[in-house]
Amino acid sequence: MDKQNSIVAFFSTLFAPVTAFLDFLQKYFKALLLLLILVILFAAMQKSSLQKPNLAEIRLTGPIISAEEILKKIEKADKSNIKGVLFVVNSPGGAVAPSIEISLAIKKLAQKKPVITYCSGTLASGSYYASIWSKKIIANPGSLVGSIGVILEAPNLQRLLDKIGVEPQVVKAGKYKEAGTPFRPWKPYEKEELNKVIQDTYEMFVSDVATARGLDPSKKDEFADAHIFTARQAKQIGLIDEIGTYFDAKKEIEKLSGVKKPVWQKADPLEKLLGQIEQKSAMLILDQLFGLKLF
Repeated sequence: MDKQNSIVAFFSTLFAPVTAFLDFLQKYFKALLLLLILVILFAAMQKSSLQKPNLAEIRLTGPIISAEEILKKIEKADKSNIKGVLFVVNSPGGAVAPSIEISLAIKKLAQKKPVITYCSGTLASGSYYASIWSKKIIANPGSLVGSIGVILEAPNLQRLLDKIGVEPQVVKAGKYKEAGTPFRPWKPYEKEELNKVIQDTYEMFVSDVATARGLDPSKKDEFADAHIFTARQAKQIGLIDEIGTYFDAKKEIEKLSGVKKPVWQKADPLEKLLGQIEQKSAMLILDQLFGLKLF
């Protein structure tokens, strides 16, 4: 009996670590399984984070009032590992100076890496100016393109002021200092002065478009003169290169950039939401002012 007990004790001692390990697995199996899943997920996230984006999308939506945010994005794409940029535009244009700022920034970026502009709705006036130096312009089949022109306008509030009994008082130095005032009709010499500014800006606009797009500036009445074109008309006249979809434009920039595995820079959800709000607000204002409805 003692010998048998000794043998049992020997094997119990021998297999004690295995028994303890099996007991541990049985007791903590669920916790170990959860830990394993977390390790796998963490490893996958680490791998994903190591894949730096090599393509970026920059959006210009709504009226152009300031170029600051767009310029920051262009500069970031310029100085990063980004190999190509898709410039998605849906804008009626806006102020002259910021439109030109964006245009020149796109020109500088396009000298280093391919940039494609995709018109998702409207590519007009200042937004078209902003896009001219991209390598290609692709437009949605239902988009509107063009409106190459310059305008300066202000209301004449004189009758309203007369009704409410308000009379402006002005002290000025310089003959043209009051040119553009909304408080009275403009005098002929003031209109002439303002017209010189408008015409010079227009000539610069036309010249840059002609140079960037390879058009004949002597035929500016055909492609400029504030004409508005459908995508098909714009392609025929040379203002855009192709008619296609957003996904066509993405495929094209992936091809031009030469990346083997496209990794797109993720858009900021808040920024995307603000862009949608801005776009809807702009369209609501246009609708209320002009009653313009498409489809």
